Amino acid sequence: MKWLLNMNMPRSLKQLLESVGHQCRHTGEIGLERASDWVVLEEAAREGEVILTHDLDYGRLLAFSGASKPSVVVVRLSRPTPKNIFERLVAVWSTIEQPLIDGAIVVLEDATVRIRRLPIRLEGLEVKQ
Repeated sequence: MKWLLNMNMPRSLKQLLESVGHQCRHTGEIGLERASDWVVLEEAAREGEVILTHDLDYGRLLAFSGASKPSVVVVRLSRPTPKNIFERLVAVWSTIEQPLIDGAIVVLEDATVRIRRLPIRLEGLEVKQ
């Protein structure tokens, strides 16, 4: 898997992911440390990467864009240390790998994993103005 770690992810997580064969970049290492969420989404989509973040905004942006890529993993752990994030990803890998390949928003919590496949269809929803 190819990962793009958002600025709020520890850089040391990159080494852990690479140690098990993943390709990984950190936004702070490629000049995107101050980039908007849209720019990070576009970069990840262009490079075929999955965004790893704590930021809930990526899910909202993807939902309203109708896009099917990039996939996003939102980390919502009570103790989000690099080791805990890595171990949780490894523990649920068989569940999340294919959805991430296909296009999904995955919310990674201590005891649960929520998967929302992309694109998110908003037809039939009433929008109040």
